[in-house]
Amino acid sequence: MFSISSTTPLVLASASPRRKELLEALGISLAVCPSSFDEEWNEGELPVDGVVRFARCKALDVATRNPSSVVLGADTIVVVDGVILEKPKDKEDALRMLQMLSGRTHSVFGGVAILGIKRGLDRTFLSETKVTFSSVPENLLRHYVASGEPLDKAGAYGIQGLAQVFVESVQGSYSNVVGLDTAKTVELLMSEDIISL
Repeated sequence: MFSISSTTPLVLASASPRRKELLEALGISLAVCPSSFDEEWNEGELPVDGVVRFARCKALDVATRNPSSVVLGADTIVVVDGVILEKPKDKEDALRMLQMLSGRTHSVFGGVAILGIKRGLDRTFLSETKVTFSSVPENLLRHYVASGEPLDKAGAYGIQGLAQVFVESVQGSYSNVVGLDTAKTVELLMSEDIISL
């Protein structure tokens, strides 16, 4: 559907297969060059600020090594009652996170940065999606954790996978919960003439 409208390569600064799949499903061809940026929260940093900063730092890390490219960096976090849930450390941590989410509404924040050093491009945005989980029985949570699916995902779940049965409602961008708000990303890429129809 979309194509790169310039000779400038588009690079995804993420190893996330979900982000790559979301963009490729729209016909956007890109290279993948995972960032080596180490995410560390600043003291007192708000989740909405941190997730955008992380996305920008990831993009900048890759853009400095690829100054002729346009680099897309992204980060996703889950926040419930002010507690930030990133990727779980292990299965016990995943179960703890899922227990926190069960029967409650949480926010999924996605930060996106698009940088192009030679183009002088430096744009970011934040996307928030509210997701409500039904009250999930403990044995179902344990079974889900045992599947291994939640271990590489912010908030310990993948809405597009087995965890879809936990979801009662979604307000906002579904693709943001998967890993990238595609509507806002495409809008930004088109506004900068990076992609076209």
